[in-house]
Amino acid sequence: MEHFMIAFLGLCVQNLIKSIRYIFQVRFSSILSQAASISYDSLPISLIIAFIAAAVIAIQVSKQFLMSGAEAYIGGTIAVVMIREIAPGFVALAIGARAGTAISAEIANMQVTSQVDAMKTLKVDPVGYYFTPRIIAAAVTVPMVVLLAEFVGIVGGMFVSQATINLHPARYMTSAWLWISTRDIYISLLKASIFGALIALVCATQGYETKGGAKEVGVSTTQAAIISTVYMLVADFLINLVFYIIK
Repeated sequence: MEHFMIAFLGLCVQNLIKSIRYIFQVRFSSILSQAASISYDSLPISLIIAFIAAAVIAIQVSKQFLMSGAEAYIGGTIAVVMIREIAPGFVALAIGARAGTAISAEIANMQVTSQVDAMKTLKVDPVGYYFTPRIIAAAVTVPMVVLLAEFVGIVGGMFVSQATINLHPARYMTSAWLWISTRDIYISLLKASIFGALIALVCATQGYETKGGAKEVGVSTTQAAIISTVYMLVADFLINLVFYIIK
């Protein structure tokens, strides 16, 4: 398994290098179309997940904070957790599960039906045609979804805290405002951009490497979801290691 993951990472790096060559040749309409299918269509489920995650955290911590007299810190705690980890991580997982698998299935289907070979015959590089618009669209638009998810999560935590322990919204938002730093927001958006590009790259590579028929398309789609999740979690750990531990 380890050898497969390392070999697959090598394929991803090769495809990324090829994609970068076409970054200024790709059509804007193609990027816009991919942005709509990757991020815009995933917006409702991403915001719902962010709201529920913040609500669960608020329910878990509010009573304990109230018992220790630290209820004034609930807003700050939820805001920091949402911005640093929950929003970028959960949104990326949601987009990977929805849009990433769709990317893999689409390209895998084109591969097994010889559409990719037809493009090569016409002297069109499939990597530049399929990969570059998706990687650019994901890297640019996933941070926008994460920013909205952070806002929804923080506001959702405020409503739940008010409903559970009757915490005044002003105290909640004051705490959140004091704890939030622009550095955390910048890092969360950088995370989101890396996660988005990684999901598009991994899922497209998995689809591109598919051989066989309809059965292999389904297997490839499942593998794309698993591999993109593993790589995203590893990237999350490395980013946290760089920015929050090594300052």
